[in-house]
Amino acid sequence: MRPDDARPSGRGSRLATGLVLLGLVVVSVNLRPAITTVAGVMNQVPGVFGVDPSLLPLLGTLPVLAFGISGPIGPWLARRLGTGRAVAVALLVLAAALIVRATVPALLLPGTFLAGMAIMTSSVLVPQIVKANRGTGWWTGLCTMGFGLGAALGAGLVQPLEQAFGGSLPSALAVWAVPALLGAFLIHRSGGRPTAAPTAASRAASYAAHTSTGAADVFTPLRKQRTAWAVTAFFGLQAMLYFAITSWLAVYLVSRGLAPADAAALLAWFSLAGLPASLLAPVLAGRPGILRIMAPGLGLSVAAALLGVLMAPVELQFVMVGILGVVQSAGFGLAMALVVIRSDGPQSAGRLSAMSQGFGFALASLGPLGAGLLHAMTGGWEVTFWVLAAEAVVLAGAGFFAIRGPLVSVEAAEATETAEATETETTEEAAPPEQATAKATVVR
Repeated sequence: MRPDDARPSGRGSRLATGLVLLGLVVVSVNLRPAITTVAGVMNQVPGVFGVDPSLLPLLGTLPVLAFGISGPIGPWLARRLGTGRAVAVALLVLAAALIVRATVPALLLPGTFLAGMAIMTSSVLVPQIVKANRGTGWWTGLCTMGFGLGAALGAGLVQPLEQAFGGSLPSALAVWAVPALLGAFLIHRSGGRPTAAPTAASRAASYAAHTSTGAADVFTPLRKQRTAWAVTAFFGLQAMLYFAITSWLAVYLVSRGLAPADAAALLAWFSLAGLPASLLAPVLAGRPGILRIMAPGLGLSVAAALLGVLMAPVELQFVMVGILGVVQSAGFGLAMALVVIRSDGPQSAGRLSAMSQGFGFALASLGPLGAGLLHAMTGGWEVTFWVLAAEAVVLAGAGFFAIRGPLVSVEAAEATETAEATETETTEEAAPPEQATAKATVVR
């Protein structure tokens, strides 16, 4: 073969890789507008959709609750359809939920819950696709930045879109189904390679290979792997802090004397300031020397930034809120990166992602509630901020343990189970006829 003959193949490979990355970024951008669009027009929802104002807190909580219970759906769907197709199906469901909840007022709450489930299903598979394609920290960084960009676009464009559609809020909410459909098309075409569970024969071969190296005795179920729980704790604690901050920061700033419009602008600044950090944190985490400092250091930095927002004069809140946005977004970027870095294969990354995001978002749903209760009980914000800072210190501890210990592995454990099952079947087939007949009689 001439050298020139190999070039198209190389270009094709780079093009395919670029399409996978593009699909992942578009998917990531779609995983927040369903939440932030409604949050940005919450005061209009009762009049437009006929929702009882007392149900508005439930409307804000439903997506997080959906996150907490739907984590296992992603890996289950990926084993049957392939990861890319599973994400595409989830985005199609997201698009349908966005349209239905906007056009049928009675389905606003169920549609929001369904959208949250679709978002979670897609979200847990993003690290699995990154791992399967041997993506670098830049891949994870671009995806986490896509999350933040989607949140900012959803909150910032909903009112201009409403005006563009002649004052129709349902149209401004439903139009976000279009980028969801685009994401489904891109990830289906470029990330659709199957990631179904290996066959019994391949798992048995994997088990035999591990046994020959003496590693068979280290296979441990995911729920018993300390690294998995440390990564889950890190993800959950940073998510709890994020939702508590975004739910109450503007209210706190108004209590300090800022106008509501200025407080809302600072909340938007909190998200925008963190975009570069969410991109760079996974890249830096790929360097072991930096990771050893970053994992616990970010928790301590969030604690310091929270106390800075509490104690700084109003004139410095722009700076302090910006710093808080940087370290908080870096924490999310690192949480996503840890799922990739601390797993030993694509399936392990998918299962760890489901575990960390499932349990993590269930824990995160307590953040806004807990912060609000502390404020109501004390009548001020000092205790709330000090408790959140203490939680950030615990986050530092979780980061410390997340980067130590063995990598998370489920492929090996599944290989062990399948090999044992295969060995049992083989033994039964080789048994004398009278023994086989006796066993069959017992089964009947």
